Amino acid sequence: MNSRRDFIKKSGIGFAGLLITPSIFNNILLDSKQDIGIQLFTVREQLNQDVKLTLKKIADIGFKQVETFYGYGDKMSGKGFWGLDAKELAQLLKTYGLKSGSGHYNTTQYLTDGNTEVLKQQIEVANTLSQKYYTIPAMAPNVRQNGTVDGYKKMADLFNKAGELCKNNGLTLAYHNHAFEFATLEHKQTGFDILLKETDIKLLKFELDIFWVVNAGIDPITLFKQNEGRFAMWHVKDMDKTDNKVFTEVGTGRIDYKTIFENRKLAGNKFIFIEQDVIKKDPFESIAQSFSYVKQNLVK
Repeated sequence: MNSRRDFIKKSGIGFAGLLITPSIFNNILLDSKQDIGIQLFTVREQLNQDVKLTLKKIADIGFKQVETFYGYGDKMSGKGFWGLDAKELAQLLKTYGLKSGSGHYNTTQYLTDGNTEVLKQQIEVANTLSQKYYTIPAMAPNVRQNGTVDGYKKMADLFNKAGELCKNNGLTLAYHNHAFEFATLEHKQTGFDILLKETDIKLLKFELDIFWVVNAGIDPITLFKQNEGRFAMWHVKDMDKTDNKVFTEVGTGRIDYKTIFENRKLAGNKFIFIEQDVIKKDPFESIAQSFSYVKQNLVK
């Protein structure tokens, strides 16, 4: 990614001739520095079949960033990363000109018993891949199924502790939402409200899954306005125009991504990862279609 100095040099302008406000300049930088990423869960079956070919195809489409997932056993990703250890994957990503800004890590054990040993091992993996964010992909099963105010407060405490551990190891902790966190609990609170309130803004960022936010009936822009700067990453995936439970390629559904992307600075967005949980066409055609829409219409 280009530095601020590189941007000015390549634009052929200097500070003396820069007749735009700092806020506009920041928006230009956000756009010029935005690498479009993909959550690799989108092509999980293809990775299991041929990790090298799949990553090459991802790079050929134009993606520059990938978000990994790790710790889910043979069915999801085999040993390590589809038979590769972290060093081998890091080298393969480098070969294809890919970087990994974030990784999803299986934190079920930690969120259940508070044991940090697995976290420490996974943090080593994240650092080997030069990732910036260690991302908790889902809530503890008991809280997901039977969430309470106290349950979410306990999760917030565990997030803060994990966030401190990540910070001490050069990473930032993030949490990836689904729709259930927005269900109303006691005193008209939601689980997401509690996580926002009870976690340290310096220790936890959120990876906002736009699909699940809209599925829950929540306006993403309202979240940005109420919690400015907390949504460092987004999962960008679209929703079928007739069925809010069906995924579709970005730009073909009902989610107003143009307005959402206009508010990236307000959200604090640093990374975007295209994702589609279920695909009904050739997966590489699908992700190429979503990539093309994002590049041509959302990232200038």
